[in-house]
Amino acid sequence: MTRLSKKVALVTGGSRGIGAAIVRKLAAEGADVAFTYVSSEEKAKALEAELRQTGVRALAVHADSADAAAVGRAIDHAAAELGGLDILVNNAGVSAGNAIAGGANEAEAYERQYAVNVKGVVAAVNAAVKHLPQGGRIISIGSVLGSRVGFPGITEYSATKFAVAGYTRGWAWDFGAKGITVNNVQPGPIDTDMNPDNTEFAAQLKAGLPLQRYGKAEEVAAAVAFLASPEASFITGSTINVDGGASA
Repeated sequence: MTRLSKKVALVTGGSRGIGAAIVRKLAAEGADVAFTYVSSEEKAKALEAELRQTGVRALAVHADSADAAAVGRAIDHAAAELGGLDILVNNAGVSAGNAIAGGANEAEAYERQYAVNVKGVVAAVNAAVKHLPQGGRIISIGSVLGSRVGFPGITEYSATKFAVAGYTRGWAWDFGAKGITVNNVQPGPIDTDMNPDNTEFAAQLKAGLPLQRYGKAEEVAAAVAFLASPEASFITGSTINVDGGASA
């Protein structure tokens, strides 16, 4: 029997990249998994079919994390279809430049960034906590930029990830009496289609890391699976950095 057998998980933004790796890992650990997606419908349906072939129940749900009502409906739908909810993973996130230094377009991008990275997380937690049982799990995917900024041009994005880290600590208190743990996984540079390990920028980042390489999405997923497992039952309000030593 695997660690998450008979558990139901929902991952926001789970159709590609880190999200898809998390979906696959939770399913490999025995969980039935729902996940949301926005624009990558083909990838979402392919992942849903892939998981079902392994014998787990899988459900891809279209929901924009910038729309709090859509997030709530997606979580309620997944819980109804899969018979409950034990694990919520807040993975959906977007990145935009600094609204302070830009014009109207940059400000609009910032508003969406805040809506997805902060309001979307809050909406998901508010919707999920109605379904989570004693021993439920809430895990958010933050960023090492939620602990330390380090260079210019990312202030707005970094602020959203600082917010996620703060909510994590607060929710640990709010939901602790129910036995629900709340934790934050902060990736550093991870090789995905949105942040590939083959650019000049990537080379600069790797040179500043103790491990001198990009991480893999599966390495982030492994941390999430651990926090979702029974072995992590006394860990809450914590942040785990999966960053190759960037925060060392």
